[in-house]
Formats: sequence, C-alpha cells, structure tokens
Amino acid sequence: MISSAGQPEEQPNRTTMKAVALLIVAVVAVSAFSELEYQGMFTRFIAENDKAYTHEEFFNRYNTFKFNVDFITASNQQNKSYTLAINKFADLNTMEFASMMTGLRPQLNVNARGVDFPTPNADPIDWVAKGAVVGVKDQGQCGSCWAFSAVASLEGAWQISGKPLTSLAEQELVDCAGSFGNQGCNGGLMSTSFDYLLSKQGKSITTTAAYPYTARDGRCAAAGKPSGATIASYKTINRDATEANLLAALTEGPVSVAIEADQMCFQFYHSGILDDASCGTNLDHGVTLVGYGTEGAKNYWRIKNSWGPSWGDSGYIRFVHGKNQCGINNAGYNVIPKAA
Repeated sequence: MISSAGQPEEQPNRTTMKAVALLIVAVVAVSAFSELEYQGMFTRFIAENDKAYTHEEFFNRYNTFKFNVDFITASNQQNKSYTLAINKFADLNTMEFASMMTGLRPQLNVNARGVDFPTPNADPIDWVAKGAVVGVKDQGQCGSCWAFSAVASLEGAWQISGKPLTSLAEQELVDCAGSFGNQGCNGGLMSTSFDYLLSKQGKSITTTAAYPYTARDGRCAAAGKPSGATIASYKTINRDATEANLLAALTEGPVSVAIEADQMCFQFYHSGILDDASCGTNLDHGVTLVGYGTEGAKNYWRIKNSWGPSWGDSGYIRFVHGKNQCGINNAGYNVIPKAA
C-alpha cells in the first residue's frame, strides 16, 4: 500500500476498513446457501483449482470461502454495472490476496511533474483489436505485476512501431532490474523497469521464449540472450491532469498504469464496468491500459491484468471512466514507452 505521502502504508486505510464493515453486514444478511451447498461448492472449487490443504488449514480456508461466496452473492443481487464470481482466489482473505497478488512499490522519482498530452477526441480505442497486445499472462504468487505492466506496454509500443508482436521477458526485469530499486517478487515500479532497459547496452529486453517466466526471484541471466524489443524513451503522465490526459496518452499505445487492487470488488471481478467507490485509491498494483469505449451511458477503460485468463473477463477488466476508479489517474506512476 502507498500513503498520501508516497510511502508504504502499514495500517489498513479507511476505505478498506469501511468496505470490510459493509461486507460483514452484507454477508450476515445473505447466507443464501445451506451447509451442504457450501460444501459442494467448496469441493468443486478445490477440484477445479487443484488446491491442497493441510488438515489444520482446511476449515479456515472453508470458512474464508463461505464468507467470499456470501459477499459475491450479495453484490450480484444489487443490480450493479458489474458482476462478481468465484475464482481461484476464493479461499483467500483480502490481506492474503493483496500480499500475494499485488506488488507496486513507490520510488523516489514519482513526484516529478509528468507530460501533458494534446486533448484527444473521445473515439473508441482498442489496442487488442489492433494487434498490439500479447495474450493474457499470469504472474503467479509473485509480486511482479510491475514487470508485467511494463512489458505489456513495451510489447504494444514495439508492435505499433511496425515490428512483429513479440512476447517479452518479465523474468528479465524480475531478475535484473534490482539496482534501480525494484525488488523482484517483492515489488517494483514500471518507470524504473524502463530505466533499467535504457541503461543497458542496446537498450533492449529479451523474449519470453529465451528467458521464460518462473514466478520467483532468480540470478540475472540476460547476457547473450536475443533482443526481443528495444526502448528509445518513456514518458510519465502528468500527475495533476484529468483523465483526458490519460486518454490522450492511450491514443499513442498501451499505457502502464497503477491502481489499487486489494479490494474484494476487484479480487472477484467477472464482467461489466466496475463502478464502485470501495475500490480505493491507494496504489498497490501495476496493470496495462489497452482501451477506451462506451457501453450504454458509461464510458469505460479496458485494462489488461496479469492474473491469467481465468480471472475477470478473460483476464481483462473494465473501469468506469471519469471517476478515478481504483486510483487509475493518481499519476506519477502511469507511464508510456516509445520503442526504438
């Protein structure tokens, strides 16, 4: 978590505490299933997700699962613009989930003023349809979201520059970018990932094929591996701007963005446009902004996550535009690379 001063937040924030209080009320009110139904759901969850527990932890996981099922059920009964669903994280409480699946870390340079972009036309943007986005990847239980966010935006910039779409190596950043403040599976930042690449001779990153992802910290082994893409520069988006500035940046290509992802509405997102104040704005997760569009009366951002295609809408999520949903416009962390 990150405080308003840009430092790690040790205590639960007010948004989290309020959300948990509301969840408890909702869960107590619902309890829509019998014990046999909960047991059946949990049995299927274990089989579908290849889970294995010790005898000591089994009932704790079962009770957490029941709590999460009740939360999901209560939320879906409220006719919101999005739906939630049981997924592979349904046996984790919010603290466990956040410690495993986020990983953005603040660095010294985030307070610098960023770049203003020309005011864009509010036309739909879909970098997936334009062929600039590699398939959804999975960071596993490693806090390397920052590396996946940085790589995804550089993959896009490389393709937009006229090169073949190429899957690039997050593991190189995990293993090799530590001297720029990144901490591998313990977190990092997208901009300092680009600083690492710009410091290299050739300013390049290798391919996933040459440097496969392992979901754990390793010794840097980038030397001698083939170049998959080359970076020329990157721009940090002005932290004082409106979301129109972020939209303008998106017209140039996929953007690495920072959000808060440790709330249950994000943990169990399944479909629709997330429009929920409980999402929070304390940045802790790096994702990639890949699109903008309109559905009904709502404008939305389309975002690629790194939790595999079984999470969310085939690995993607849509945020309501214009409300700083999940802190997406808390800039100073939002960056866009340019390929060489």
